[in-house]
Amino acid sequence: MSGYWCEAALIEADGGPTVATGVRLETQDGRIAGLISGARPEPGDQVLNGVVFPAAANAHSHAFHRILRGRTHDGRGDFWVWREQMYRSAGELTPEKYEKLATAVFAEMVVAGFSSVGEFHYVHHQPDGRPYAERHAMELALARAAMAAGIRLTLLDTLYLAGGVGANGVAAPLSGEQVRFGDADAHAWLDRLSSLRAQVSGAFPPEMVSVGAALHSVRGVPEQDLKIVAEHLPADIPLHIHLSEQPAENDACEKAYGVTPAGLLARHGLLTRRLSAVHATHLTPEDIRLLGEAGSTVVMCPSTEADLADGIGPARALSDAGVSIALGTDQHAAIDPWTEMRALENGERLGSGQRGRFTPRELLAAATDGATAAMATPVMPAALRTGAVCDLMAVAPDSIRTAGSVAQQFPFSATASDVTDVVIGGRLMASGGSHQSLGQPGSLLTEALKSFS
Repeated sequence: MSGYWCEAALIEADGGPTVATGVRLETQDGRIAGLISGARPEPGDQVLNGVVFPAAANAHSHAFHRILRGRTHDGRGDFWVWREQMYRSAGELTPEKYEKLATAVFAEMVVAGFSSVGEFHYVHHQPDGRPYAERHAMELALARAAMAAGIRLTLLDTLYLAGGVGANGVAAPLSGEQVRFGDADAHAWLDRLSSLRAQVSGAFPPEMVSVGAALHSVRGVPEQDLKIVAEHLPADIPLHIHLSEQPAENDACEKAYGVTPAGLLARHGLLTRRLSAVHATHLTPEDIRLLGEAGSTVVMCPSTEADLADGIGPARALSDAGVSIALGTDQHAAIDPWTEMRALENGERLGSGQRGRFTPRELLAAATDGATAAMATPVMPAALRTGAVCDLMAVAPDSIRTAGSVAQQFPFSATASDVTDVVIGGRLMASGGSHQSLGQPGSLLTEALKSFS
């Protein structure tokens, strides 16, 4: 058994989360085995200065999109500039290049305060659509990258069958840039998913790497395939989907199927507590009701949604309807849990003209247990407690951003630059902006990005 002594920490208490001083954590098997406040450090304790919070969880990531940061704004940087660069980057990926890139991206997440990530993964095959000699080469590359970075990974293997859907419901074929994303049909994907789960479970610790499922979108998965997934997808894994990110998606779905994307999922029994709808920016009141009654999660990625001009999603209305809100970094316009928390509230303020749409406590919950509940990794509570996994981030209270801030209001002042130490599974993984075993993420990223145009 080992220990951490925290100068201050956000802990669970009878009256709700509170910041206590002199908090000593005893850890065993990667979990918090004991917690007392008002304590002094004991010999051998690792000292964490500042205010210690539960580490954050990133519920939606496309690791290769990190290539796009700061490179899709030529001219006015419209959607087509972004799309062209995204497809070019996807086409240049190989298992070796992706492992190196993802290792750097995951290291950036760890240093920023994330201890788990849901990787929405659809680059499965060679650029011409043929499988690799090692069937799961791309997926295993991502798993190895996560292990190298020490981050918990839920690999969300994605079904992507169509390039769009016509008004008559007939699916458009995948384009040349998309063929490496696809499988022969939904049954072939289910078979590949089963094989991947077996291989991952035999090769990696389950508390660190696990497999979930994703549907790219109702544009990418025609209705007849949604039916197959609903009937045959194992019940014990999470399911994610991009939902109503753009009005054009809703229009196409309604023309083809007579309902919204949320309505189409409900038609086939796919709106459940295990479902995480990503973005959910353009919803009808009925969509919100359906998602709330199902107890589904909505994963919002405010920095990406702003970067892509998606719009401001109805986060407050969804939460009030019973939806669990989670946060992700999607295309990694920023990798910063505090920035995403703040952007969620700021978007609500801009859309409603009102302050205080979410409390700081609710924002912290969206970045912790809201996000981990959507994944297959251990659930991370919004405040430290005995029995929880020992995933921690320490935040400097005296930086130029946080000086004078009330610690529980750090969602409105802190950034990833204020994260001084990160612990995952009871092990110190990052300190002073550097990964303990990999070094500076900036150097890793600079080297990895040299392989891409």
